[in-house]
Amino acid sequence: MKAIQYRSYGDYSENRLVDLPQPALRDGEVLVEMRTVGINPLDNTFRSGHFYGATPENLPRIGGRTGAGTVAASKSTAFKVGNRVFVRGPGFGIMADGAWREFVAAPAASLSLIPDDIDDDQAAAYLAGAGYLTGYLALTELAKFRPGQTVLAPGIGGAVGMETVQVARRLGASLAISTASSTKKANQARAAGYDHVIDLSKESLKEGVMRITEGKGVDIVVDGVSGKLTGEALASLAFGGTVVTAGYAGGREAEVNVTDIIWKAATIRGFTFSLFGQQTVAAANATVLEYLKEGKSGPSTSTQGRFACRIRRRSLSSGSCTTPWET
Repeated sequence: MKAIQYRSYGDYSENRLVDLPQPALRDGEVLVEMRTVGINPLDNTFRSGHFYGATPENLPRIGGRTGAGTVAASKSTAFKVGNRVFVRGPGFGIMADGAWREFVAAPAASLSLIPDDIDDDQAAAYLAGAGYLTGYLALTELAKFRPGQTVLAPGIGGAVGMETVQVARRLGASLAISTASSTKKANQARAAGYDHVIDLSKESLKEGVMRITEGKGVDIVVDGVSGKLTGEALASLAFGGTVVTAGYAGGREAEVNVTDIIWKAATIRGFTFSLFGQQTVAAANATVLEYLKEGKSGPSTSTQGRFACRIRRRSLSSGSCTTPWET
């Protein structure tokens, strides 16, 4: 069985294409032949060693937290050979070997059926980065979104940015705004149907938001980028607005003007899935899957697959299996 494994913490160059034995099944487990796997910034965080379990004892490790595949064998009554399934296991790619391999043995509780209307690329992209779920929960549970409000989700090339924009439009946002780091990426995003994309090589985030909103600012920011954009995101808020910080692709440290918090009566929330009960996450997951099945999740559902990589075609060693608009 082919797998992508790293034996030292570091950058993409630590990934190795290796041959390993196919995993054996235990009672209650399902053997999945992986078709498409997800790649997201957290995979890089783990491989680089910037997490609590980055110890020599946790190596070697097969990366990849999520993916999509077909059941090849089953010791569980919940799944049959041939079922198409979402794959996400406890500690996958972190404290246990993950999805970047041809076959995964996972507990049945870690799998769920993929609706017939969703192809493998869409399925893996749906899980990678958890952008749809993050966007939906951030908007509805933390920011208390109301139809007609304006939403900013920086980073159209990231899962949180792209997919929050799609969710916001589906929920009835009057404006759903994102950003790109270059004119080329901004044009690619607009060509895919994302109308309000700020080209950060031509104007600042605040300038772009104020131009698009005619000086009003945005009601909600769902920020998966952070870093230097955090201060500008706060400055772009309308009075009484909310910033939900959901990631740090642009850096972990930020400078903010505290008067933007005070004078705008801003609310700042940190996003983590542990905030929500199991039933809340399950309900959100069901809702967003319905959006995907209806084809109403965004202007171009074909873009979703760009967060996924077909494991047989690419080694993942170069980091090439990412969206072309990556910020």
